[in-house]
Amino acid sequence: MRVKGPSSRKFKKKILKLAKGFRGQRKNVYRRAKEYVFRALQYQYRDRRQRKREFRKLWIARINAAVRPYGMSYSKFMAGIKKAGIDLNRKVMADMAVRDPEGFAQLISRAKEALASV
Repeated sequence: MRVKGPSSRKFKKKILKLAKGFRGQRKNVYRRAKEYVFRALQYQYRDRRQRKREFRKLWIARINAAVRPYGMSYSKFMAGIKKAGIDLNRKVMADMAVRDPEGFAQLISRAKEALASV
């Protein structure tokens, strides 16, 4: 005979707690809640990795948009930055492009000098 004791009740309560905020049967019927909670956890796992990709894409787009008026492309700018020995990550450069255009213009001029000298 199978005993359904405190541990199975504890697990069901845990699942229903995780389903809080879901709509309809998904929040209060254990069988439905279990399906949707497991799917939600899979999405969470996947999206924690995707968030990093999305932010990197955003930073690259911002840097590219900021260097275009100066007649440069993103790839040329990054090559110039590397040759100039400037060790800033994309997050900081994208933030500079938005909040400190004068400082970012200096970065662009340094990158252009480094490309011209080679």
